[in-house]
Amino acid sequence: MANVKLEWGTTTDITCTLASLASGSSRESTAIDNTSDKFEDAQVYLAIKLPAGSPGADKCIYVYAYGSADGTNYTDNATGSNAAVTLRIPTNLRLIGAIATPDSGGLTYKYVIGSVAAAFGGLLPPKWGIVVYNMTNLTFDSTEGNHTKKYRGIYHTVT
Repeated sequence: MANVKLEWGTTTDITCTLASLASGSSRESTAIDNTSDKFEDAQVYLAIKLPAGSPGADKCIYVYAYGSADGTNYTDNATGSNAAVTLRIPTNLRLIGAIATPDSGGLTYKYVIGSVAAAFGGLLPPKWGIVVYNMTNLTFDSTEGNHTKKYRGIYHTVT
């Protein structure tokens, strides 16, 4: 009798430049191509450093997902490139996480998004990515290496 088990792929960097992202601004990642790996789901890990100062506004970093069935047409006004993106309000992007930033002092906030596929009804699209929206009232730390953006694909295997 066969057993179906959950497996995780290799942890992979997400290309999304977050250094010096101003409050009220957002940035989209380069689209992740899922047409070869065919992951059913993905977990996203983010670590974002704020400079010294007191967060204000929403005291939050919002993380959205975008997708594409054809690699050309993406959710809302996402392009599939590592680039600034202006969010439409309301947006058609899918909110997948909100990172609370309640404390002062140049801290790094770490967050795991458990299921990106949940934003798409349970299955990852052929191409997908994230959008990070800074609503902390602080500009993100200016050193790109102080921000971590990774994902890990999830699939099933039969043993």
